[in-house]
Amino acid sequence: MKAARRISLKRAYEPAAPGDGYRVLVDRLWPRGVRKQALPLDLWDKDLAPTPKLRQWFGHDPEKWVEFSRQYRRELSSASQKARLQELLTSAGHRPLTLIYGAKDSLHTHAIVLREMLLKAP
Repeated sequence: MKAARRISLKRAYEPAAPGDGYRVLVDRLWPRGVRKQALPLDLWDKDLAPTPKLRQWFGHDPEKWVEFSRQYRRELSSASQKARLQELLTSAGHRPLTLIYGAKDSLHTHAIVLREMLLKAP
């Protein structure tokens, strides 16, 4: 039986905390108004974010959330993305993993879908 993973989500505008563990920015674009020196990260993994085409189509429109989630899951299901997910989990090791994102809407962010996929990873 595999150990339960602790994967949390946090906006880039929230302060870092010691319990965050391994902090990874999962947005393709750097969060607006945040200086790079002011955002403590272990990794910025742009390639785990939705493709630019999907991100632009979604436009953070809650009415498109269900379809966006389905399409993003499909993107994350490719062999190369599955390998990236596994690399991320391996890099975090036994530490908690915190996915950092910039979106204002914490209910309709790709980080939610990404977290689900990481929790399901073998």
